[in-house]
Amino acid sequence: MERHLQQEGHLKAPGNWINDPNGFIFYQGKYHLFYQYFPYGPFWGTMHWGHATSDDLVSWEHVGIALFPTKYGDQNGCFSGSAVEHDGKMVLFYTGVHYHEPDPENIHACLHDRFESCQMSVASDDGTHFDNFGGKRVVIPPVVDKKVGDWTHTRDPKVWKGEDGWYMILGSRSEDGRGKLLFYRSEDLENWFYVNDATKGDGWGWMWECPDYFKVEGGQVLVFSPMRFLKDGKWEENQAICMAVDFKEEGCEMKLPDAYQYLDYGLDLYAPQSTVDAEGRRVLVAWLRMPKAVKEAGKGPWSGMFCLPRVVEVKDGHIYFRVHPNVKRRYSRPVTKAEEAGPGGYRIRLLLQEGGCLDVGGYRVSRRGGRICTDRREVFCEREDCRMVFETPAVKEGNRLDVYVDSHMVEVYVNDGEYVVSNAVYGLRPGFHVTGGAEVELFALERG
Repeated sequence: MERHLQQEGHLKAPGNWINDPNGFIFYQGKYHLFYQYFPYGPFWGTMHWGHATSDDLVSWEHVGIALFPTKYGDQNGCFSGSAVEHDGKMVLFYTGVHYHEPDPENIHACLHDRFESCQMSVASDDGTHFDNFGGKRVVIPPVVDKKVGDWTHTRDPKVWKGEDGWYMILGSRSEDGRGKLLFYRSEDLENWFYVNDATKGDGWGWMWECPDYFKVEGGQVLVFSPMRFLKDGKWEENQAICMAVDFKEEGCEMKLPDAYQYLDYGLDLYAPQSTVDAEGRRVLVAWLRMPKAVKEAGKGPWSGMFCLPRVVEVKDGHIYFRVHPNVKRRYSRPVTKAEEAGPGGYRIRLLLQEGGCLDVGGYRVSRRGGRICTDRREVFCEREDCRMVFETPAVKEGNRLDVYVDSHMVEVYVNDGEYVVSNAVYGLRPGFHVTGGAEVELFALERG
């Protein structure tokens, strides 16, 4: 990794491969965002934790590798997890993975799904330096009771401070192959005890990754990523969804409704994670899955980036994902054409009438039947197994769009977060064109 690499707007891989956001936290006056990172190629492999920091969630600095395998428990990867502050220290929780049968032709892969997973922690006095050799400890060994969870597929600890202790939610699977959640409790962040679980019936995926539970004004929210949730044979069948839930700390009882929303109706985002920002708002980021690596002149190939930070709110039972105010504030420099924007991209703000279309360099956003639809067929890689057209449910609050355009990602915010459609793109042409639109405004990124 190129240490101290600076980026603005969308946080991208500093080179090679990134996936899930991890350890998202506002700590000692800075935002810290860790991420799953493979430093040896633009593809998935033995997971490390990369680390980026920001003062405002818009300008980012990559500051190196925070975690890497050193112990039996995490010998084959430091998988996803979260961060909390306790007694002035930053404490990271993550899943350590140990392969029982590595692939002899590629030690970064496992044969026959034969591996074990444990939950580990490590603390730091400054949020930057972590003792990978002496500071790690196993806080929850691999699950041995099949009635509780799965020895292999139990992972992604999200930890939070409750009213009377610390709580952890984990993704797992049941004996009969259904995704489920596990809840643990601790008094001291060191000794953890299993309390309860929660699951649904058939059709909700075989394993639930990256669960995140939190409260916001208007309700309680669960965000998670069920594997093989969609069964249409397209890339990717694993999807991130969210729902309003009812959770009681006493007994860790969580009621899961049948109603859900997609985190993002572009179906490219996955493994979201949230934290609380400096003003107390719940803010979330997620990984944009990219089916092929990007090769740019003068840079090594890279794959993976994150959506812009989004504030999560609940109103009348509906979950909103609104672009963070800091992002709006920075994307505010009026320009007359897209070519005047810098590498941070640009923002288009408009009203889109029924039947209208916004064409952003070949990526089309239209309004049909009261829904916002996107089409990336002209600006995507040649893969027949990928989804190309997308749509929201019928919108209720108007026809205002805020479209954030990056060279490899377009985010369409509908009515300030009533729905969002985000897609990976390749080969966007310069400029944009609108038919059936009004009050069209164009903004570039203000200098940080």
